[in-house]
Amino acid sequence: MKVIDFTHTISEDMPVYPGTEGPKLRAANTYEKDGFKETLMTMYSHTGTHMDPPAHLFGHRTTLDDMDIQQFVGKALVVDCSDLKEGDQVGMDRIDREKADQADFLLFRMGWADKWGTDAYYGDYPCIDKAVAQYLIDSKKKGVGLDTIGIDPIPDEYLTIHRQLFAETEIVVMENLKNLDQAGNDLFFFCALPMKYKSSDGAPIRAIGIIGFQG
Repeated sequence: MKVIDFTHTISEDMPVYPGTEGPKLRAANTYEKDGFKETLMTMYSHTGTHMDPPAHLFGHRTTLDDMDIQQFVGKALVVDCSDLKEGDQVGMDRIDREKADQADFLLFRMGWADKWGTDAYYGDYPCIDKAVAQYLIDSKKKGVGLDTIGIDPIPDEYLTIHRQLFAETEIVVMENLKNLDQAGNDLFFFCALPMKYKSSDGAPIRAIGIIGFQG
């Protein structure tokens, strides 16, 4: 059995979405002063490797804390799109329907995790097109993930794909994943658990994959 960590480490110098602020990690207690260490963390709910629920865009829709725990576990498939160029779109031709139809989660590898910590991470990363988004809706996927900072291009302030997915569907979007290249091209067990806080519009997650899990 092999366990893969798809999660970036939260740090003060990590990439954050344009217009937001980086996390602040301050020593609230220290070994020297208090005999133990505790950290005061201040950060946006969509910091680092994180999850968006429908309530991220629509006030009447489901928050993460109201979702059943089953929403966050299931079978996943990585769709390798790392050969695409900047500005390209991911169409249905990239998806192996025989495998994808069996998956609860589709995780798109754009190769962007390699750019983490550089200005290029904010570049014109490939995005899924509307047909792929509609497939996610029609096939009732639990979630979709990417190794980019957004499922929509940064200049798209309307958040077109977010809106298409969240308008009526109970689905989660996971951004800033990493190590998707380690998952292979077959189905595997996937788990992404968000921090549980009241009325959560989004939250950091610890996302993992387990290869060879028999459950």
